[in-house]
Amino acid sequence: MNKRMVLVVSLVFALVVINMGSVFAANLQIDGAGASFPYPIYSKWFDEYRKIDPSVQINYQSIGSGGGIRQISAKTVDFGATDAPMTDEALAALDRELIHIPTVIGSVAVVYNIPGVPSGLKLTGDIVADIYLGTITKWNDVRITEINPGVNLPDLSIAAARRSDGSGTTFTFSDYLSNISTVWKETVGTGSALRWPVGLGARGNEGVAGLVRQLPGAIGYVEQAYAEQNNLSQVALKNKAGYYVMPSLVGASLAAAGVEMPDDYRVSIVNADGPDAYPIATFTWLLVYKNAFDQAKGQKLADFIWWAIHEGDSFAIELHYSPLPEAVISKLQGTLKQLNFNGNTFLK
Repeated sequence: MNKRMVLVVSLVFALVVINMGSVFAANLQIDGAGASFPYPIYSKWFDEYRKIDPSVQINYQSIGSGGGIRQISAKTVDFGATDAPMTDEALAALDRELIHIPTVIGSVAVVYNIPGVPSGLKLTGDIVADIYLGTITKWNDVRITEINPGVNLPDLSIAAARRSDGSGTTFTFSDYLSNISTVWKETVGTGSALRWPVGLGARGNEGVAGLVRQLPGAIGYVEQAYAEQNNLSQVALKNKAGYYVMPSLVGASLAAAGVEMPDDYRVSIVNADGPDAYPIATFTWLLVYKNAFDQAKGQKLADFIWWAIHEGDSFAIELHYSPLPEAVISKLQGTLKQLNFNGNTFLK
């Protein structure tokens, strides 16, 4: 074999080795599914973390909180994601402990499409409840016009857009309405999936945002990131202190500031106290088994979560989420150190 041939063979062999190395470097795939509420930041996190640890690929399906809970309960994914904390009964039905890991705080924006009316329309919680109960049907209803003097509200029918899938965003929205409206609480209630009196259904925050964007007269509720990305007009909601406030990072943070975080992290922060607190705010959670079924995946997932709450929060603000309070991060550090992978405790 001449020198030229030897060189060619060597180059081919080197390329094969490099390609094989790339394949083996990313040979661990972690699958998750659930809430669409945090999908924008989770997508960013998974992309950024791949740069830090190329040996792991994290795939995530934005299918709604209900789907995430079902899939992690059935063990068809390595982690779930939800904006609606699981019930005691659902957790008790599992054969091993499932932990809620809060990741960021977000606001549920009430959005609308009224030609000629920009962001800032004032609404109260009881008005929003009555729209979704079907008792307020026109945008020029006297209850809306009297708190919006100078705003030219048309004689336009209201089309209420809502989620058709099991949704943590729906849980948070209905939890807020149940806090505000006795009629809503007694007739519809709080839940991830509801018997809606009226409305047009769509899957995911993406679907609801799309309906509102396309349909004049529509109102809907979506995570603030989707409202911003779709340039949707947002409601200024009257909060518990009596002030009209827009969805904001500050408002979401203030809603969480006074909460006493329980050991299992399942807590509601809707209708919080404070003049600047935004009333429809929530934590969003990853669902992780304390004792992982796969040791290698469990370790890598714990490594990722540690990175997300310490370094990944730097991406939160640009995507319209609020980072976790320091007290919650400190508490989570102890929780992550309790994770166990077939007898191997996670240590950082």
